Amino acid sequence: MKTTPKALLLSAVTLSAGLTFSLALQAAETVTIATVNNSDMIRMQRLSKTFEEQHPDIKLNWVVLEENVLRQRLTTDIATQGGQFDVLTIGMYETGLWGAQNWLEPMKDLPANYDLDDLFPSVREGLSVKGTLYALPFYAESSITYYRKDLFQQAGLTMPAQPTWTQIAEFAGKLHQPDKDQYGLCLRGKAGWGENMALVTTMANAFGARWFDEKWQPEFTGPEWTAAANYYVTNMKKYGPPGASSNGFNENLALFNSGKCAIWVDASVAGSFTMDKSQSKVADSVGFAGSPREVTDKGSSWLYAWSLGIPTSSKHKDAAKTFVTWATSKDYAKLVADKDGIANVPPGTRKSTYSQAYMDAAPFAKVSLDMLQHADPAHPSAKPVPYVGIQYVTIPEFQAIGTSVGKLFAAALTGQMSVEQALQAAQQSTAREMKRAGYPK
Repeated sequence: MKTTPKALLLSAVTLSAGLTFSLALQAAETVTIATVNNSDMIRMQRLSKTFEEQHPDIKLNWVVLEENVLRQRLTTDIATQGGQFDVLTIGMYETGLWGAQNWLEPMKDLPANYDLDDLFPSVREGLSVKGTLYALPFYAESSITYYRKDLFQQAGLTMPAQPTWTQIAEFAGKLHQPDKDQYGLCLRGKAGWGENMALVTTMANAFGARWFDEKWQPEFTGPEWTAAANYYVTNMKKYGPPGASSNGFNENLALFNSGKCAIWVDASVAGSFTMDKSQSKVADSVGFAGSPREVTDKGSSWLYAWSLGIPTSSKHKDAAKTFVTWATSKDYAKLVADKDGIANVPPGTRKSTYSQAYMDAAPFAKVSLDMLQHADPAHPSAKPVPYVGIQYVTIPEFQAIGTSVGKLFAAALTGQMSVEQALQAAQQSTAREMKRAGYPK
């Protein structure tokens, strides 16, 4: 068959286009992002196709992990300068400690339209060391109370704007109907310093407890921790779902959305997901209240920001910074609003998010904002403390200590040991680790 000049020309053009595409692929930098398997991060992964279209020279590689696994992987990688990841999904705890170690790139020279002044001061300060920002906030959260308005109405109950834990237990008792697969109270039980201990610590704060006294001595055998721990274990056994010791944030969100929880206390970021009819059977019946207090409201609601940081070990720092800036920008918030609705914009980081349109579309927004503004990491307890942090203590040793104590609380929840035994073991192990670490310093 004779090849025409036109066919040769088309062939050459096709070959040239293919070569150009191939060279572009070869030239693209791959940015590896480690993130947690929360719904907002899954959305970010989905919407990041827009970023790749806008930046054909950057390819994104996602590593999505369960929260405890993510923390373990990132801690190991950054401490050894392994360089596996270019973008880390981290919180205020890691950002402060790792920034102080110069393990994270400072977030300097951001574009003017990023508008740093739009970030809430408490969030910006929580991600800074000596005035230098070391991560950009993707979303920020406090803790709030979710409840079923329809069940409360049927039982003739009224949820206060900020209930006490005592009231929560009373409500849970009246709404607990396990024969109908309806449980009075859903709380985190999965062991981990950022899992069950985030919830348990704010509960303990509300009961007047603290992790350490002014001399860095733990206080687990004191009356405040004893009251909080007994409350937690007793009411979870009475009114919680089966297998509660395996439930973290995602598991309880699924339980609540399936109609199996009458009351759930957890992160305020879940608000939009409880109202999403595509995943929540109870979307029309969700009520929102402040995080429970008890003898005090100091430290009764946490402050946390899932944020994006760049390790100094990254080989693609500029490309990583381009992505991190995009994912935490006003433009990303607008993209979420356009694609998924304004109520799904990542909350808690920017003043501009809380427009009237957002407040109207997100009934949870006001209570979430109130709790965020109420949270004070410098004064997490009714008593003086030598540390900063509400649901955690900002010292390097806390990750191991908090997880160890979390395992003891999980063991008490499953009946492997008594509450008293768990508290005694927590006291002994924590005192031992703090002495080994050289506290007080």
